[in-house]
Amino acid sequence: MSRQDLPGSSAADTDDRPELKRAMGPGLLLLFVIGDILGTGIYALTGQVAGEVGGAAWLPFLIAFTVALVSACSYLELVTKYPQAAGAALYVHKAFGKHFLSFLVCFTVMCSGITSASAASRAFAANLVTGFGLDAGNVLVMLIALGFMGLVLLVNLRGVAESLKVNVVLTAVELSGLLLVVLISGYFIAGGNADFSRAVAFETASDKGVFLAVSTATSLAFFAMVGFEDSVNMAEETRNPERVFPRVMFTGLGIVGLVYVLVSVCAVAVVPVGRLASSETPLATVVQTAAPDFPIADLLPFISMFAVGNSALINMLMASRLLYGMSKQGVLPPFLSRVHAVRRTPQAAILFTTAIAFGLIAFVSLNPDSSVVALLGGTTSLLLLTVFASVNLSVLVLRRDKVDGRHFQAGRLLPVVGMVTCVYLVLPWSSGRPADQYRVAGALLLAGVALWVITWLARRGTPVPDGRDETAAH
Repeated sequence: MSRQDLPGSSAADTDDRPELKRAMGPGLLLLFVIGDILGTGIYALTGQVAGEVGGAAWLPFLIAFTVALVSACSYLELVTKYPQAAGAALYVHKAFGKHFLSFLVCFTVMCSGITSASAASRAFAANLVTGFGLDAGNVLVMLIALGFMGLVLLVNLRGVAESLKVNVVLTAVELSGLLLVVLISGYFIAGGNADFSRAVAFETASDKGVFLAVSTATSLAFFAMVGFEDSVNMAEETRNPERVFPRVMFTGLGIVGLVYVLVSVCAVAVVPVGRLASSETPLATVVQTAAPDFPIADLLPFISMFAVGNSALINMLMASRLLYGMSKQGVLPPFLSRVHAVRRTPQAAILFTTAIAFGLIAFVSLNPDSSVVALLGGTTSLLLLTVFASVNLSVLVLRRDKVDGRHFQAGRLLPVVGMVTCVYLVLPWSSGRPADQYRVAGALLLAGVALWVITWLARRGTPVPDGRDETAAH
């Protein structure tokens, strides 16, 4: 997730920088979009979604896909209108020109990356325990998750250049795990062993109506659809982004949405909802039920580990680079922009973001009243839905800003629908989110505001360039 050109940079800062190489064509961009969406969400949260709505677990994924698709239209209008890096922070800054607001968007995206990586680490630990058949309690799973995050720290400090070829391989592995679930479940279903009546059965908690239960499940399932928004940060590295982005993003979202619905239908048809909801590795449970003697059941937890491990690494890379970029542009304390003299990696930002991830994993793991992955996944979707609402609003504000050349147009209705649906899935009384998600998100944002205040006090009297005109010049 490249965010080097954050709001607040001056023309002097950017004129001397070499341009990014436009190495991505439609095929590689499509694999980037698919690979960025696939991962922790569907591998870890299928059971949690089923626990909210029963066998109709496919419905929240379908609704989440629709909400993501509507917001994707707003992203497409802005990325084809302003084909630059920095994503949501750039769009909000261009629309409103307020540094504090731009900072909040940047920091929110960074926090979403940390919570996503923390959820992925916990899912990695749960799949490792399942794969090796260990009899592990919650504390051991937490220690494994912390150990894995420590490994991500070492890799991040060493310096990892994620190449497009590696992304192709990672995407193929992630997608293969989901296709295996569908194929093996299909064999089980063809044998007449499945119960499709569960796929249309709503089973909600006694204190929730159907509508609120679906809203709660959709808020959680949305975590499985996030990632497409990262692709807009590849605009400066994509050939002909104005023409390529719309069809690639729609195609990628369509493929992922279809796979997710198939996986969720197969899961509830093969495994009873109660058993599915209680499993931290639901897709491994599906394969083990459908083909108990087939060796692929032992392999799937390791495929899941690979998928969620990749999610953790990508998100921690993004989060540390984003924090480094904000520090470099003067919106966070300068110590966070320190670079390792040999490895040339942002060591201070890496250590800082990893410390937050350690704290999150330990805090939520020691809370026995909530599912760790569900809590972190829900917090991630909460943060990103807030960002999506701001992007949808920015589209409407920036309609008055005319640019040369043709670009994608989301129309007048879709951004409004996108903003309303995102806000609906954020508010506590409509989304049905547990209070812990707001506590975690609030604590993270308060830490960010504290950093902002410290930076403002340290830099008081030093002029900070607006940066709005420079970004608009493009």
